[in-house]
Amino acid sequence: MGYNRLKAFEETGYVVLDSYDQAADPKEWLDIEYVDWKSSGVTRFAPLASAFGEIECNGFWNHTPPRTDKDGVWIDSQVAKAPILTKRAQEPGANVGRCRVIELQPNKYSDALYNMHQDDNNRLNPDGTGWIVRGFFNLSDNPDSMMILREDRMDPSTEIRIPLPAGAQLIVDTQRFWHAVWHQGDEPRYCLITSWESGPELDAYVSKYHGKPRVENYPLDADFIAAGQKEFERRLEERRLALLAQGIVEEGVKDPEAEKM
Repeated sequence: MGYNRLKAFEETGYVVLDSYDQAADPKEWLDIEYVDWKSSGVTRFAPLASAFGEIECNGFWNHTPPRTDKDGVWIDSQVAKAPILTKRAQEPGANVGRCRVIELQPNKYSDALYNMHQDDNNRLNPDGTGWIVRGFFNLSDNPDSMMILREDRMDPSTEIRIPLPAGAQLIVDTQRFWHAVWHQGDEPRYCLITSWESGPELDAYVSKYHGKPRVENYPLDADFIAAGQKEFERRLEERRLALLAQGIVEEGVKDPEAEKM
């Protein structure tokens, strides 16, 4: 039967929506409670919706009973401190799974390449239902930071680089794309990340905010990209050899959050 997928994703697998006037809103992300949670980079997360309405970030499949990334339970104490962020996550009217704010510390281009991963959003997702995708609403103003997407993890020619000023709004099939953020700056980056179920509600939301399936790549010098790729590959080989010395054969990159308990 297959999954119901966004019509807006047919061309590229991602869309960039109209920019949001982030400066008009209070900085609610500074008021909510964060927990240490390792993802791609040095990170903390502040959940707004979780598996059972508790302040934790574990995958819904790691709970009892295990389930897919849908039907998140809003956390009353967090929602009270961040009503605008909550409203933005709920606006599409699509089913919401995990919803949280990420705090990401500055990193390097080669770090972002090394941190690239594909999400495991659709684990346990029943066939015939909506494919789960993720929205990324940039909260802090990071015009020289970017979301990096690659169809082929090891091929820089497939790289898409989307700038992240305050108010940038992206929706991405993160199970399709290898992805991570290169965050330049001296302070943390904050972003609202929401898991949504694909369907007519989300398609209508994308249409309302003029979702574009292509944007101009953030410009990077070819030599800079090549140097970053070389360092990325060096680190991969270093990791492979370190694991091999322990008798471990790496089975491939996994979603850094997928196996946590």
